[in-house]
Amino acid sequence: MPIAIVVFVASLLVPSFKLVGLALLLYSVQRHQPLSARQRGWMYRFIEWIGRWSMLDIFVITVLGALVNFGSLARIQAGFGAVAFCSVVVLTMLAAVTFDPRLIWDNTESDNDHD
Repeated sequence: MPIAIVVFVASLLVPSFKLVGLALLLYSVQRHQPLSARQRGWMYRFIEWIGRWSMLDIFVITVLGALVNFGSLARIQAGFGAVAFCSVVVLTMLAAVTFDPRLIWDNTESDNDHD
């Protein structure tokens, strides 16, 4: 059960939070949505914090692939899915790093000009 929780969190929750958070942050900055700079800053810090755990799933796949080999009962083989997931992890890490947090506050000043 603990391994299943780690795999669930690392495989589904972390990438989902990161993708949704980045999408919301980019959308709010580009479309001048009514989010305050404080909310955008909190979202950016959360994405940065959760980004530390992005490689956890790749590590879990590697460890499980090396440790689990029960013959015909259970066998783990990292295939194309691991490569695709690793690509998503790397791309989201690059997207989070390339986002300029100054846009959070620059955009807020221009939002006040439109009101």
